[in-house]
Amino acid sequence: MKINNSRLGIHPYVLLFISILSVSVSSIMIKSSDTPTAVAGMYRLYISVIIMLPLISWRALYTSQLNRKDWSTIGIAGLFLGLYFLCWMESLVYTSVASSMVILALQPLFVMVGSYFMFGERMGRAAILCLLASLIGSVIIAWGDLGISREALIGDGLSLLGTLLVSAYMLVGQKVSHKIDANAYSVIVFFIGGTVMLLYNLLNHSSLTEYHASDWLYFVLLAIIPTICGQYIFNLLLQSIGATTVSVGIIGEPVLAIILAYLFLGEQISIFQLIGGCITLIGMGMYFWLHTLKHTAARQISE
Repeated sequence: MKINNSRLGIHPYVLLFISILSVSVSSIMIKSSDTPTAVAGMYRLYISVIIMLPLISWRALYTSQLNRKDWSTIGIAGLFLGLYFLCWMESLVYTSVASSMVILALQPLFVMVGSYFMFGERMGRAAILCLLASLIGSVIIAWGDLGISREALIGDGLSLLGTLLVSAYMLVGQKVSHKIDANAYSVIVFFIGGTVMLLYNLLNHSSLTEYHASDWLYFVLLAIIPTICGQYIFNLLLQSIGATTVSVGIIGEPVLAIILAYLFLGEQISIFQLIGGCITLIGMGMYFWLHTLKHTAARQISE
C-alpha cells in the first residue's frame, strides 16, 4: 500500500495521529454523559452527514465506476459501522475505559488476517514483532484492570464484538476506497450506520427528542471531534496507507484514552498502564518506522 502525500496534502501519519487523538476523546465524552448511548451514536452519525453534505462532489459520485456489487459492499460497510457503534458505545456503560479500549486494540490482528485473505497483503517478520510488542503492551495495560473486567463480562463481550465489526468495516472500506470519493463514502456509510441505530432506538422505545440543550451540544461535539476528525480521516487514509496500518495506529487509542480519563474523569493510571503504554508506543513507533523505510526503498527502486 503506497504512502501518498500529495493527494492528502499532509503526511498520512500526521492525519492518523489527529484521528486517533480525536476518537480517543469519544470514550471520555460517552462516560461523562447520561444520554442513552444508542441515541448519542445515532445523532453523532446523522449530524456528521449534515455537516459533510456540502463537501460531496455529486458529479464525481454520478460518474463513478461503482457497480451493483460495489454499492452492496458500501451498504454492508454502513451496517457494520452502525452495529460497531451500537456495541462499543454500550460497552462503556458496563466496563471501564481501559478495558473497552484495550479489547479494541485487538483490531489490527483481525484486520491483518482479513487483509491477507482479501488482498493478499503480507507483513514482514519485523513488522509482526512490532505489532506483537504493541499488543503485549495493551495486555499489560489491561492486567491491572482484570478485577473490573470479570465483573463486567457483558461490557467486555460487547467491546470484543464491536472490535470484530469495526475490523470488518475497515476491510470492506478498503475494498471500495479506490472507486469512490472519501467524502461521499463517509456520508453514505455514516447515514446507513445512523439508520441502523435509529431502528434500534425505535425498537427499544428510546426517546429521540426529549433532551436538554447540553445533550444536543454533546451530540454535535461527538459528530465533529471523534466522527469527522476521527472516523472520516480513517476512511480517507484507507486508500493511501491501508486498513492494516490504520488499525496499528488505533492501538495507541487506549493509551491516549487512559491519559484523557486520568485528566478529565479522575481515573488513576496504574503501574501496569504506565509500563504497558510505553511498550505499546515503542512497538507502534518501530512499526511505522519500518513501514516508512519499506516504502521509501520501494519508491527509490521504482525511480
